Amino acid sequence: MYNIGYDIGSSSIKAALVDAHSGKSMAVVNEPEKEMGMLALNNGWAEQNPEDWWTHICNATKKLLKETGIAASEIIGIGISYQMHGLVLVDEQGKVIRNSIIWCDSRAVDIGDKAFRELGEDRCARQLLNSPGNFTASKLKWVKENEQENYARISKFMLPGDYVAFRFSGQINSTVSGLSEGIFWDFEKGEPAVWLLDHYGLDQNHIPKLRPTFSEQGTVSAQGASESGLAEGTPILYRAGDQPNNALSLNVFQPGELAATGGTSGVVYAITDNLSVKESSRVNNFAHVNYNSESQRIGKLLCINGAGIQYRWLLNNLDVSSYEEMNQLASSVPVGSDGVVLLPFGNGAERMLNNKNVGSRIFNINLNNHGKAHLCRAALEGIAFSFVYGMEILTSDGIRPQVIRAGNDNMFRSDIFSETIATLIKQEIEIYNTTGAIGAARACILHQGDYNAFGMQIMNNDYVMSFKPLKSTEAYQTAYNNWKKELETTLKNN
Repeated sequence: MYNIGYDIGSSSIKAALVDAHSGKSMAVVNEPEKEMGMLALNNGWAEQNPEDWWTHICNATKKLLKETGIAASEIIGIGISYQMHGLVLVDEQGKVIRNSIIWCDSRAVDIGDKAFRELGEDRCARQLLNSPGNFTASKLKWVKENEQENYARISKFMLPGDYVAFRFSGQINSTVSGLSEGIFWDFEKGEPAVWLLDHYGLDQNHIPKLRPTFSEQGTVSAQGASESGLAEGTPILYRAGDQPNNALSLNVFQPGELAATGGTSGVVYAITDNLSVKESSRVNNFAHVNYNSESQRIGKLLCINGAGIQYRWLLNNLDVSSYEEMNQLASSVPVGSDGVVLLPFGNGAERMLNNKNVGSRIFNINLNNHGKAHLCRAALEGIAFSFVYGMEILTSDGIRPQVIRAGNDNMFRSDIFSETIATLIKQEIEIYNTTGAIGAARACILHQGDYNAFGMQIMNNDYVMSFKPLKSTEAYQTAYNNWKKELETTLKNN
């Protein structure tokens, strides 16, 4: 028997089949072959048609079944991971009213900032653990203010994963974790934040019914089966946003456990049972997948926009052929890059830097002595240092890392990058080769509550290696201090 998992991103849909008992991945497919587009009618806007997600999910499912020869009747569970913070609106017939306003759309920033001032920082921090910001609730307020006809047609609002589950099952529901990522959840009262909806003039009847993250959230309907290729009656057993799901995929559930990713942007996602919001202006707080009233597990999300995109920029603009060549060049230069310092923040404003846009900057280049090898090393170190800087923020917010697990993605494949972080934070980093779609498929077994079996599936199938802190730390600490000095001077003058 098998479980199927989906990861609904903004660029593509990934689908994975795993053996329900062993957790072994049978196959993973992507749809469409080319990246999905985004509609940007104005600067800072980003929309997608939810119907397109469903089309690609159906195509991916049929391709997966065909490639593996596995019958739909052999699939016993569906897990769904999805792009966070998006807004989907449907009418009483379940028809989509307008395109989804997705995670990277910034049209509601001013609305959220105004609500933060009016409601008060203390109340938002205490009850929401966040500012209303540019999250889903503020996007819904934008629709009410600017598209009154569309707002009047709303029966329910949903997050992207809620919509996908609805298309499979015909049932509309969500989770506490989902509501928290939209800033609809009151952590102090343990219920939807009706007072925030009242402030925005939103209708609480538009909130979907809530189901536990690990539970039967619906079953595939006749129509869902006809369109997707799955069997009618197949249960949906798990649903979560992409960052909580990435942590789950790395077996990160308990206080002191951290998940890290180092793709185009970087993420550190730390689990805590402490409702501290000391760094709420730089760190977001959401209900983790295993959050409940008796066991409050909070995911602290720190995002670094300028991460792997810096290394990719160098690949595209230096006379090099591959990341492997860049890594070899970097290894020929000593720790500290012979004084060259690179700030990698060239991908827009950085929340962890209090939303300042400091750009990508290079310091201390000597045109006689330094070459592309120094730039490669300085980039790897600069990106690693940004993770260390982020860890210092999380530490000031009460996080005490005991386990750090990372995906075997672009940046963590580099020995220099991973060893630099491990050495400076004095913590071993475990590397696993997995994906969000595989994690979502495996999570189907957690409705039975067997976390040990889930963890063993990850260890047995995905563990790659570990990077331990090096014993000699002086050169690394000196290089980090030099980098941090340049960053703080830049922030002061920005």
